[in-house]
Amino acid sequence: MPAIPVDMVIPIYTGGASARVDADVAPKFKAGDGVVARNLNPSGHTRLPRYLRGKSGTIEKDHGVFGLPDTMAHGGGETPQHVYCVRFSAREVWGASASPRDSYYVDMWDDYLDPA
Repeated sequence: MPAIPVDMVIPIYTGGASARVDADVAPKFKAGDGVVARNLNPSGHTRLPRYLRGKSGTIEKDHGVFGLPDTMAHGGGETPQHVYCVRFSAREVWGASASPRDSYYVDMWDDYLDPA
């Protein structure tokens, strides 16, 4: 993926731009599916929060297809895949002292998730 030209940075930043990718990629999950955040420890860039690795959640929504930032950051291309809104209970993430009524929502790519 080529770098954004300098003269385009401010207009994109202030006007907004979508990172959505026009690719026909089948989703691995659907709303209501149970998932587990993979326990990955890459040497380079990842958007997979360390505190969520190994935690169980539920797919709330499929946002569509986007490029995987992990591969784009290293010049490996877009690697198009679905991004999901995943709900984790607060207790799953923060432990027994968290409110049982609270949840935590995180957008995650296919490569970050395994079926529960």
